[in-house]
Amino acid sequence: MSLSVDEPALVGSFSGVRLPRFAPALVILAALALAALLSLVLGWSWVAVPVFAAVFTVIGLPVWSAATEGRRAATDRLVTCLVWVTLLITLVPLVWVLVKTFAEGIPAISWHFLTSDMTSGLDPKTFKMVSGAGVKHAIIGTGLVTLGAIVISVPIGLMTAIYLVEYAGKRWIGRAITVLVDVMTGIPSIVAGLFAVALFTVLTGNPGTRIGLMGSIALSLLMIPTVVRGAEEMMRLVPSDLREASYALGVPKWRTILKVVLPTAFGGIVTGVVLAVSRVVGETAPLLVAVGSVDVVNTNLFSGRMTTLPVYIMNEYNGTVDDRKYAWGAALILIVIVMILNLAARIVGKIFAPKTGR
Repeated sequence: MSLSVDEPALVGSFSGVRLPRFAPALVILAALALAALLSLVLGWSWVAVPVFAAVFTVIGLPVWSAATEGRRAATDRLVTCLVWVTLLITLVPLVWVLVKTFAEGIPAISWHFLTSDMTSGLDPKTFKMVSGAGVKHAIIGTGLVTLGAIVISVPIGLMTAIYLVEYAGKRWIGRAITVLVDVMTGIPSIVAGLFAVALFTVLTGNPGTRIGLMGSIALSLLMIPTVVRGAEEMMRLVPSDLREASYALGVPKWRTILKVVLPTAFGGIVTGVVLAVSRVVGETAPLLVAVGSVDVVNTNLFSGRMTTLPVYIMNEYNGTVDDRKYAWGAALILIVIVMILNLAARIVGKIFAPKTGR
C-alpha cells in the first residue's frame, strides 16, 4: 500500500530526533572533566576519576537521550552504557595484571635465568661465578608433571564421555557419573593434593613420599571433569544422522564412534583438553603438598621431588627483595605458557572444526 500525500508526517514520526554520533564521546569527555575537577577540589585519589566518570556517563547520556530521543532510546542507551562499563570493569584487573607482570618480569628474563637452576655455577658468557637464580628446573618440572597429568586424564575423561553419550542413555549409572563429575569440578585443588599424598602413603607405607607422579595424579583429578564435560558436549553436537547412516551401512557401533563421532568432534575435544591444561598448569596448592620443591633439575617423575613454576614463584616471592624479581620473571613465563596454550586451542579448534561449506 502506497502512502498518500497526507501521510508524510507519519513517516517522519518513525525516525524522530536522534543525538549526534559524537554524543557518547562528548558525554565521556565531560564526565572525565567533571570527575577530574571534583578530584582536585575534594582531594580524591586518581583512581576515583575513572570511577566517577563512568557513573556520570551512565547517568548523563541516558538523561540527554530521554530529553531528546524519548524513553525507549534512553533505556537502550542506559543498557548499552552498563554493558560497556561492565566490560571495562572486567578488563581493568586483567590488563593491570598483564602490565604489572610484564613490567616486573622482563628485567629478570635472561639467558642465565632460563638455562640454570638454583645452584651456583659458572656463567658461560662472562666466565664468572653467579648465584643460582634460574628457573630451568621449574620449567622442566612443570612440563613433566603436566604431561603426566595429560597422559592420565585424557584417556579416562574421553572414555567416560564416550560412555555417557553413546552407551549410558537414561540409565541410573549415567546420571550418577554425571553428578560425580559435577562434584569433582568444584572440589578445592588442595584436596586433590591431599588425595595423592594419602594414596601414595597407602601404597608405599611412607607418609613422606614426594615424587613428580603424585603431582600428575593430583592435577589429573582437576583435569578429568573438564575433559569429560568438554568431550561430552562436543560429541552430543555430532548429528544423529551421521551415526544412523553409519549403522545403515552395517558399521558396528564401536567403529562408528572411532571413525565418525570422534573425528567430527575432534577439534572441540582437543580445544577442551588444551583449556583443561591451561586451567591446571598454574595450580600451586596440590603441587606444594604432593610434590614439594627442589633446587636442581629432576627429570624422573617416579623418583624425587620436583619444582614447578607456581611453587617456584611462591618460594621466591616469600624470599628477599632480590628474590622477588625472579618470582615476577617466572610469573611472566607462566603467563606466556598459558597464552600459548589458549592460542593453540583456538587454532586447533578452527583447523579441525567441521566444514560447513555448501
